Amino acid sequence: MGTVVDDAASVEFHAFFERHHAELARFAHLLTGEADAADDLAADALLALWHRWDRVRAADHPVAYARGVVANLARTRIRSAVRERRRITLFWSQREDRTENPDVAGKIDVQEALRRLPFRKRACVVLRHAFDLSEKDTALALGVSVGTVKSQTSKGMAELKRLLGTEEAPMRVHASVLPTGGAGGRDR
Repeated sequence: MGTVVDDAASVEFHAFFERHHAELARFAHLLTGEADAADDLAADALLALWHRWDRVRAADHPVAYARGVVANLARTRIRSAVRERRRITLFWSQREDRTENPDVAGKIDVQEALRRLPFRKRACVVLRHAFDLSEKDTALALGVSVGTVKSQTSKGMAELKRLLGTEEAPMRVHASVLPTGGAGGRDR
């Protein structure tokens, strides 16, 4: 059972929510250009406000505070989307190597094994071995540390070895094994 103060704060927050949710959602929509994400951003902002409601209700301009939270969440969303687009562009824009008379069965086996790797391991293996990116460039493309690239590549190659049932993992995953229609596989 809540106290009178908790109940009063809850009622006050609910009134604030009802008055400002639509405005905050419109603001998020204008910042991000994404109508679908606007309500989610406004709801996330209001949840963050609820967790700090004592501080927010004591502020001189609670609505301005709420707009600042929405702006910060929108900025984070936009930055994440830009990083993701850069990763995808870098991943798919690399030159396409062609091999004459490729081993089709081997290519299909490697493609299937790559699809079964979790996304980060798959991305590290492909960028390091199919596109010959350095550990540093791979880390930059994926937005992770060089140490993460090293460990995920090592684990990915070990898993490829296990999946392919070979004594040794392929030393080089050739770009020709990459599917031409998209990323495929599951994302983790």
